Amino acid sequence: MTKNERLIQELSELDKKHFLHPISPIKQQQEDGAAFIFTEGKGVHLYDLNGNCYIDGMSSLWNVNVGHGREELGKTAMEQMQKLAYSSNFSTFSNEPAIRLSAKLAQIAPKGLSATFFASGGSEANDTAYKLVRNYWLLKGKPSKKKIISQTKSYHGVSMGATSTGLKPYREFTNSLAPDFCYVEHFSAQALRELIETEGADTIAAFISEPVQGAGGVHIAPENYFKEVREICDEYEILFITDEVITAFGRTGKDFGIEHYGVTPDVMCFAKGVTSGYLPLGGVMLSEEIHQDFIELSEGTMLHGYTYSGHPTACAVGLKNIEMIENENLTENAKVMGKEMLNGFNWLKSNLEIIGEVRGLGLMGAIEIVKDQVTQEKFDSPVSPLIVGEAAKRGLICRSVIFDGQDTLVFAPPLIINKTEIEEMTSILYDSILAVERQMVQTK
Repeated sequence: MTKNERLIQELSELDKKHFLHPISPIKQQQEDGAAFIFTEGKGVHLYDLNGNCYIDGMSSLWNVNVGHGREELGKTAMEQMQKLAYSSNFSTFSNEPAIRLSAKLAQIAPKGLSATFFASGGSEANDTAYKLVRNYWLLKGKPSKKKIISQTKSYHGVSMGATSTGLKPYREFTNSLAPDFCYVEHFSAQALRELIETEGADTIAAFISEPVQGAGGVHIAPENYFKEVREICDEYEILFITDEVITAFGRTGKDFGIEHYGVTPDVMCFAKGVTSGYLPLGGVMLSEEIHQDFIELSEGTMLHGYTYSGHPTACAVGLKNIEMIENENLTENAKVMGKEMLNGFNWLKSNLEIIGEVRGLGLMGAIEIVKDQVTQEKFDSPVSPLIVGEAAKRGLICRSVIFDGQDTLVFAPPLIINKTEIEEMTSILYDSILAVERQMVQTK
């Protein structure tokens, strides 16, 4: 046994014994060990202990926007740690990176969003938004306005409140959800209006939506949907929250996904791409109007905060990361390469009969797997997980979505990806789907 083989065996056994993985099949981990043990990332590629190279077709978790191995971000973190690695921001204590990042966010966010509360990630950001909007209505003298409406196929995280607004399988993981959450058919303004009428507008605090539903299958809103949502929320005095945890910082070919739809939310959550995953960071932005209401109506202390809210090192990395996105024109590259990726998906559809609808916005994309392209009938058992496995063998990491009757491949490569790498992704997908088709024929 070689030294590397011994290392792999050692790490695999330690992983099984001590590491409880997030969003992973526990029994499979014990039986098969870790699917990958990565050791290095460079650009759009990841490398494992065996030296295998993979295109990171998911930016890991939709978040490594500027790509792997960016020394500039490591240097920024080191320099900040040497000066002030961490300090609390409770009791109005502050630090320069948090101040400057909140100012930068106000500069680039949709017009009117001006103040930021920092969290450690997307789940914390969304839970914070729910607490803030409920507190807002308490301060406004309308304590009955506490329900949060979310959509089917939406995902907002796994903390208690975020789980309660998210995908059905995640809600079923626990037998005690948070109260006062309602669900409406995704991208149906009429269904939203009807639910508000049924529940009573005086009981509803806010409506939350992703500009593009990410983990739910990369579903893109119809053109006028969010304009209708904005009008409905204004009509019924309901706050509109956008969850930009995946869609912000260039991912969709705009700085923020909601910019595609010409509306501004009252509250906006972000995380992931703000640091490209180099350090944990998230946050909630409030409109100037809501911020001023909090200032005028609040008395005493705002009793909400996390140990790492406004973490100096994370905020310094966030600032540098945004600077890199701007200087390298990565938002525009996401727009251009997103079109190339979608062209590749359409080519696959024209050459492979098991591909149904393909869709994308910027560098978020999806391919639906079907038994019949005409009727869009699905296979009896999901096929997309098999394709994910074959793609990994050939050097491409992607993801499948199989709940709610879906059988879908989803993609979100780093924003630095180029045309050659897009073409390589497309080629690997073609070979992987052919391999699965051959397997299916052989097992009939």
